[in-house]
Amino acid sequence: MSQTMVSPVRVGRLPIIALGILALALGTLQTVVDPALPLLQRELGVSPGEGALVSNAVLVTGAAVAPVAGKLGDRYGGKRVLVRLMAVVAAGGLLASLAPNLPALLLGQVLQGAMVGALPLSFILVRKHLPAGESQLGIGLVMALFTGGAMVGTLIAGPVAEGLSWHWMFALPTIVIIAMTWAVGRWMPHDPPVESGYRIDWLGVVLLSGTLLAFMYGLVRLTGDDGLSPLAMGALGVLVAALATSWVAVERRVASPTVDLRMLARPEVWHACVLTLVITTGFGMVSFLVPQLLGTPGDGYGFGASTTDIGLFLLPGAIAGAVSDSVGGVMARRFGLRTVVVVGAVVTAATMIALLTLHTAEWQLVLAKALAAIGTGVGTTALLTSAAGAVETKDTGIATSLLVVTRVTGVALGVQLAAVILDAGADSTTGMPTESAFVTGFAVAGLVAAGSLLVVRVLKKGAQA
Repeated sequence: MSQTMVSPVRVGRLPIIALGILALALGTLQTVVDPALPLLQRELGVSPGEGALVSNAVLVTGAAVAPVAGKLGDRYGGKRVLVRLMAVVAAGGLLASLAPNLPALLLGQVLQGAMVGALPLSFILVRKHLPAGESQLGIGLVMALFTGGAMVGTLIAGPVAEGLSWHWMFALPTIVIIAMTWAVGRWMPHDPPVESGYRIDWLGVVLLSGTLLAFMYGLVRLTGDDGLSPLAMGALGVLVAALATSWVAVERRVASPTVDLRMLARPEVWHACVLTLVITTGFGMVSFLVPQLLGTPGDGYGFGASTTDIGLFLLPGAIAGAVSDSVGGVMARRFGLRTVVVVGAVVTAATMIALLTLHTAEWQLVLAKALAAIGTGVGTTALLTSAAGAVETKDTGIATSLLVVTRVTGVALGVQLAAVILDAGADSTTGMPTESAFVTGFAVAGLVAAGSLLVVRVLKKGAQA
């Protein structure tokens, strides 16, 4: 039974402001862990590889939730789904704020991962309630505010964790999320659904989540002190391949797949996904390596920075990321998508190469993080806005959720790869990563960034053919 379609209501400033503050608070909640990760590792007694799971729990859940949220938003209305999704995020934030140990914190992070679904839902609301000429700017603004939350997160993480406790890092943003969710629910007009009859592909959600979790677990155990045997690692690899293959098979057959793989038939979409994955993998490595090096006790290469100091050192990178996210779409329209992506990749690769030798002063790491954020931000946002503009309005949630899934998967992969490298290069006596481990990490990140240039060239030749 079809639903009656009505013209969308144009909104004023108040609901858009509430939506923006909500995005800001979500970005804050997602990023408070970054500067505090060395502190959490010490207080919880875990290795860098295990500590990386705290960050990646959000990303893995987000990769599974984002496409479901986008499709539900297209079918039933972005506002309705957004409000319900934020209830899950709030529950996760409250659990993390009360967590007594690592398992409880990880569960809280898993629930918080639902916040990634807020991005495609916000894109739906922006595109439905803003004039056509302002929709791309609105998408960039939402991305910028979400990324801008990283500025708040990096600023409050240290003072709050050291002045109160790390539990309050999660509690404060959660309170704002609850308030702004109420405001959006009260002030934002209901957006009309596109169609009815959509059913959630729960099997696809389970298989996608299982694939990502098994893969991340394998990376953590690969080089750990109590690592799995070669036979067990081989069995885990077979499990990951089986889960991934099953997921693809399910997505191709069900009527309403979690991720509409048919959307990948559009060159603009699958090209954007491939490039986004490569770009964000390199950036994920940088995002993990820089705070780890800053927090490593100084012994010729570390700095032993406190959580507050790490937050201040990461702030310029957060600002650069917010600005680059907001202008990526505009730059792609003015200079061309390929030019923006290539320049961003060159900047990131050159920065990582420089870090092979220039990592003996804090300002070098601060500058490197900022340059990597700029290169990644303009490239991925340009790819996202290009893909969103290439599909019909009714498919905005599906297309953008594909890019969001790819983006968070790439970052998660990069974080875990960097953690594996540090674990593998840890000193046998102290358990701390050696300088050579950090150098290896920066080298791999540079190779990944340079790899995006090769991808651009290959995709261009394929398009011409």
